[in-house]
Amino acid sequence: MLQASYERGTKDSDVFETTDLSDETKQHLLRLAGPGTDLHRRRSMYIDIVANGLPFLPHGPLWHPVSDLNVRLLSLELVALDVVDVVVSKLKRLNANDRADIDAMVDRGLVPHPRLLERFRAAVDEFSGDARASDLPKYVANLHVVERDMLGVEETEIELPPWV
Repeated sequence: MLQASYERGTKDSDVFETTDLSDETKQHLLRLAGPGTDLHRRRSMYIDIVANGLPFLPHGPLWHPVSDLNVRLLSLELVALDVVDVVVSKLKRLNANDRADIDAMVDRGLVPHPRLLERFRAAVDEFSGDARASDLPKYVANLHVVERDMLGVEETEIELPPWV
């Protein structure tokens, strides 16, 4: 929503836990805008801290400064995850909201197929070496849904490690 003319009702806004987010800052953010806070009650939206390693993302996710908001902020700098990396991350779950979000980004021309494949393969590489690898066939099947049903292209053969 910070990078495209797209809005969908939601109850939360994700903040990714990174090495740049100290425990002190995380706790401060949750006290200000977490579930049950005054801000949550006033805006009907809260922030949710997403643990590092949970999202299906390539190593070195792409971040973009949110310049229009950052010029007004004194103590915080916002960066937004690249649209294609957001699409890749949504392939882990691919529920109805995720499908609608991806379809909207495809309709706006923000998900070039070659770039989606590049970022998807990078995420597969990131997940291939640990316990999360067993979920990769499901993510590939979800990629195929996006390719076939939203991008209107043939499903791409994705090579997974033999132990998956």
